[in-house]
Amino acid sequence: MSDSRSDSVSGTGAAAGSAVKPSKPTGISSLAEPVYRIIEPVTQWLIRRRVHPNTITVMGFALTVAAAFMYSLDHVREAGLLLLLGALCDVFDGRVARVSGLASKFGSFFDSTLDRISEIAMYIGLMTLYNAYQLEFIDIWMIYIIALALGGSLMVSYTRAKAESLGFDCYVGLMQRGERILLLGLGSLFFGLAWDGMVLTAIIVIVAVLTNATAVQRMFWVYKRGKGVPLDGGGGASGKA
Repeated sequence: MSDSRSDSVSGTGAAAGSAVKPSKPTGISSLAEPVYRIIEPVTQWLIRRRVHPNTITVMGFALTVAAAFMYSLDHVREAGLLLLLGALCDVFDGRVARVSGLASKFGSFFDSTLDRISEIAMYIGLMTLYNAYQLEFIDIWMIYIIALALGGSLMVSYTRAKAESLGFDCYVGLMQRGERILLLGLGSLFFGLAWDGMVLTAIIVIVAVLTNATAVQRMFWVYKRGKGVPLDGGGGASGKA
């Protein structure tokens, strides 16, 4: 659901004319339409106030970066609240863009780029938290787990973007951006560092495992549909990103 603005401008012309059946949105993304109906009054209020989608995007970015800063200060519950507020902005920017007719390719690009930067900041904040908080338990391995979660999160986004550039609408996977932000946000807000941070640690491990599993799942999904399909423009392209 948090990727909604990225979908507002397709940019996948090959998919439109292709016989390849797109994957159906899964997880939180599958709840988009009911959520949009619930938030419609607020969406219309924002449109009447001429709030630009890019402004909402920047607000969401600022809230997520603030959450990263709170993590670095060991204020985990406050970080969770800020993460969830940032995610809410991520829902509204895409919806306002679509309903107001302001959706654009730049808006989609801008939103996706700030999402990646803010997510990197979030994981750096978590690294700082564990570097300060867990060092007394010699739990330096959590730094590597967080790095794995960061890499997996970026690969989830990259595999979808690359698939779309090849004409495939790839939504498969358990741990998309909405799921990982909601899991980390709710876990941080409700549990903080309770039980010596074991709940937060478990959540990060789950995110690390499932983000990378989602990236691999998307690779196999594209493999099944793209194997033997020539690249557009003939054989001159190397296929390298």
